[in-house]
This record gives sequence, C-alpha cells and structure tokens, in this order.
Amino acid sequence: MLKTEKKPNVLFIAIDDLNACLDGMNGEIQVATPNINQLASKGMLFTNAHCAAPACNPSRVSVMTGLAPATTGVYVNTQDWRENTFLKNKTTLPQHFKNNGYATFGGGKLYHAASLTKKGYSGYIDAKPWDAYFPSKTRQMPNEIAPETIPVNGNKAFYHGYFDWAALNIEPHEMADAKVVSWAEGILSQSHDKPLFLAVGIYRPHIPWWTPKAYFDKYPIDEIELPEVQENDLDDVPEAGKNMAKRNWHKWIKDQGKWKQAVQAYKASVSFTDDMVGRLLKALETGPMKDNTIVVLWSDHGYHLGQKEHWEKFALWEQTTRVPLILAAPGKTSEGKSSSQPVSLLDLYPTLNELCGIPVKEKLDGESLVPLLETPDLKTGRAVISTQKFNNHAVRSEKWRYIRYSDGSEELYNQEKDPKNFENLIGKQGYSKVIEDLSIWLPKTNAEKNPLKVHKKSKQK
Repeated sequence: MLKTEKKPNVLFIAIDDLNACLDGMNGEIQVATPNINQLASKGMLFTNAHCAAPACNPSRVSVMTGLAPATTGVYVNTQDWRENTFLKNKTTLPQHFKNNGYATFGGGKLYHAASLTKKGYSGYIDAKPWDAYFPSKTRQMPNEIAPETIPVNGNKAFYHGYFDWAALNIEPHEMADAKVVSWAEGILSQSHDKPLFLAVGIYRPHIPWWTPKAYFDKYPIDEIELPEVQENDLDDVPEAGKNMAKRNWHKWIKDQGKWKQAVQAYKASVSFTDDMVGRLLKALETGPMKDNTIVVLWSDHGYHLGQKEHWEKFALWEQTTRVPLILAAPGKTSEGKSSSQPVSLLDLYPTLNELCGIPVKEKLDGESLVPLLETPDLKTGRAVISTQKFNNHAVRSEKWRYIRYSDGSEELYNQEKDPKNFENLIGKQGYSKVIEDLSIWLPKTNAEKNPLKVHKKSKQK
C-alpha cells in the first residue's frame, strides 16, 4: 500500500484498438504520441503486455473481473457477460473499489460497446458499480458525428460500411470522445470527500476512422509507410490460423489502392486519441488530486493493418495481442522505467488492489505487478495467455510466442529474432523442449461458452 494518509485516487484510461505502435514501443506503425509518452516518462511502461482476448467484449470482461476467458466462458463479442451464470456473484473491479469506500465515476466505452448500431452505444454496460456515468448509466457513448452518407472510403460489405474513414471538417471538441473527456476534466477539477476511482473510455482509434481533418493533415499520404509484410506470409500457418485472417478485406484494400489511406486514417485517429489523453493528464496536473493519483493506461487489444494479410483483431499473432500498458503511481513507480517481462491485462485488478490497500476476497487469474514496479529489472520467468474463441490460445513468454488452436495445430515464433512473426518454427528441429515448456502455461480447462444463448442480431465487432 502506498504510504499516504489517504488512499490514492485512480485514473483508469481505457483505449480501444490501440496497437503497440507508440514512440518508444518498437511498433510497426509509428505515430507521434507525446502525451502518452509523457505519462510513460512518469511511471512504468510495460513493453510486453498482452490482452487476455483479442476482442473487445472478452478482453474488457477479463479486465473488469480479473478472470480469463477460459475461466468465465466469455469468448466473443456477441455474449452478454451480464447474463453469464459464472459471473453472477463475482465482484467487478469498480464494484470492489466502491465496496471499499471509493467514489466511482465512469464515462465512455469501458465495457463492450460500439457506434456501429443504435444499440451498440449502450452495449453491455453495468450500472451498479457507478456513482455516476457519462453520458448515462444506460449508455456508454455519446453520438458520433458521421458523414452524410457511408461508406465514404470503405466497403459496404464490411460491417455494413462502418469499416470506413473520412477527414471531417469539424473541431476536435465536437467528437464524441472529446465530450467524454470534457466530462472527466470536470471530475478531475473537483475535490472529493472519498478517494476517487475515475474510469475514462476513449473509443478512437476504433473504426470508423471519422476524425477531424487536422489530424489527417499531420500525415501526408505520400509520406505514409506501410507495415512490413512478406509475400505468402501465411503459407506456413495452419488452416485454423489462416481462417482468422481477414484476407478478403486485405485483398480489397490492395486492389483498390487504399492501403496507405487506411493507415493514414488509423494514424490520424491515434493522434486524436493522444490529444484526449493529454487533456486528461493536464486536468489531473492542474487539479487538486495530482499528488495522490495512480494513472493506468491500457488498450483492450492490438490491431492489424495488413500484417499477415489481416485487418483488425480476432487473431493470435503479436500485432493483435500486444497492448500499450502504462502505470504511474506516486511514491511507487520510478519515473521513466520499463519492463520487458510478459504481463497481462488480467493483472490490473490485483495490481490496483495492492497499490490502494484493498483486500482481495476472490481468486483472480492475474498477478500483481507491484514487484515489477518496485524492481523494474526483475526477471519473472512468467508467460501469459491470450485466447481467441474457444480453446485457441497464444502463450507469450519473454522470448517466445506459441499458438495452439482447438484442432491441435500450432505456430511458434522467436520474438527476439522474429518480432513480426514471419517464420513459423513448428516442424523445424530443435524446438520440442521449447514447445513442451510453453505448453505448461496453457489453460488446464476451458469453460464452455457462457451464456450459451448469444444475441444473434449483434455483429461481432
């Protein structure tokens, strides 16, 4: 627990679809993110952090519950986790803080939600833990500003035209995310009778990439660099892996000559998001809680922009599972430190418990990161798991990525020599012991999908 008279406040920043592409994170798509970098300079940057699931809903459920998909049976976006029988009596992260004397405020996308349908704005919000929620306890996101007709640049066959991008002639403050941030700025400017748990969800760079033109202008199209790819990169990948790749999307984007446009749009949205983070950090710095607030920034999963002929998430390669994770805790984290040890978003729940001196009453699947905060060069010998749908898992250690699909097929990558996962080492000599050691980390059991009844009208997003 932090040695302060009052329990520390928590600023919990969730970002959607943000790949590990930030300056200083050895990413494939370089985007200037000065505000996120500023946060990293004040705390611990985890350069080998991974989601528990490369999809919005199961990833966010894992963060909020501290439990892995193989434990809960929440594997896909169409499952309403609020109906999950295993989770009925579990205490979520914000509820646990509320139960232990915190004022809890939330805004924006924290649970699964999307702007692709009218119902998607509400998503699977849980109203119970929150003293207040913006825009309301029944809706996670304000309305987005959209072009008059869609798609502007995308294909109507992909998410009914919502896989799209456009440079909007609007000011940044008109964006839905900016309205969430403006609300959070007000919370950060006030004093509170109780310690504060403030969670802020930023939707960009989730599609559609409808973003103010000023951010597109930062990245002239003739200066856009595409991610490194290899021809026939999927030839050594088993069918189960190939089936996860959105090769039809990639073919269409290449055939239409729109690859650079899409990358430009993604980068524009990342820059907008970085400005939103900057506003939050400035509000904290100029407010009454600056000296006693833990800040954690994370994204629910990574993102493909054509690597391995794939777009979006929903796969088990490095680009999909690796996420930005930064934790700055006054008096606990040394400034500007980093760790390359494998960590999971499942670790957020137990870590915040320990930092805030809150007892853990239930068994969680993650581990506290406090030992790494205290000793940044600590070697843990740990590996972490990412799960895509039922019984498809990636094991990520400090050096290796091992993927085993539900049909028993496999992939193995040396992350030190092959960080972009070009060469599948399965079938080559000399790796049997590596595979044996990594296999130990796989879940011993895999819960059946729960609830078994899913909302069929809901599109996986």
